[in-house]
Amino acid sequence: MAAAALRGLGAALETHRGRDRAVRALSYSLQLVGGALPGPGGLPGGLLAASAQLSSCRTVLRLFDDLAMLQHSCGYGLGPEDEDVLVRGLSVLCNVANQLYYPCEHLAWAADVGIVRAASQRWWTLSTVLWGSALLLGILRSLKVLCQLRRKLRQHKCSTSSPQSQKLRAQVKAEVLSILMDAADLSNAIHWLPPGFLWAGRFPPWQEIYESPFKGAIKRMPRWALQLQLQLQFWALPIINDTNQRWP
Repeated sequence: MAAAALRGLGAALETHRGRDRAVRALSYSLQLVGGALPGPGGLPGGLLAASAQLSSCRTVLRLFDDLAMLQHSCGYGLGPEDEDVLVRGLSVLCNVANQLYYPCEHLAWAADVGIVRAASQRWWTLSTVLWGSALLLGILRSLKVLCQLRRKLRQHKCSTSSPQSQKLRAQVKAEVLSILMDAADLSNAIHWLPPGFLWAGRFPPWQEIYESPFKGAIKRMPRWALQLQLQLQFWALPIINDTNQRWP
């Protein structure tokens, strides 16, 4: 059992997406522990600094994600003809939002480091809007797929131990995890938007923002969302290769 888990984790870390999730989980862990410890300096400050560095690392690595996302979008196209029309439409819109997200974030990052002269906050806001839109579309898509899977499971009631039934249950688990993760991210994406939209800026901060050159990399995150997202990250690691979701 332990050997199989180790092999699965190793295989996940060999992929770009798997490594990105591992870095994200580590960044959230350091942020959670550093924010919970008393005092801004010493060990808590070091943990928050490390979390900021890891978050900035993910921002820089996403500079190379555009072509991979474009290949994914072109490969999906308008979706397979045998797929549900609503699922196809939501998937296409989600791909478009994700595709537009990357150049907006790149411009915001380039403005922060001084490569281009632009108001970085405007581009960070636009990238957050696109990210939130992609998350909302992903949630709606997963809910629709989940309804379809549940209908199929009811049809396989008599053969719960069959390979087909087990495969359907694994897909249900993946979609539920996807919905929970996207919902946690969406709550934070809305919080990071300019004040006045829904609950934007209203989450009570539980730690000070660690200032880094990449101002858009670290933002305030409420403890409940951070704990939920962190736990879901570890739950999702074993099924990384079974999902088609992309988390900016």
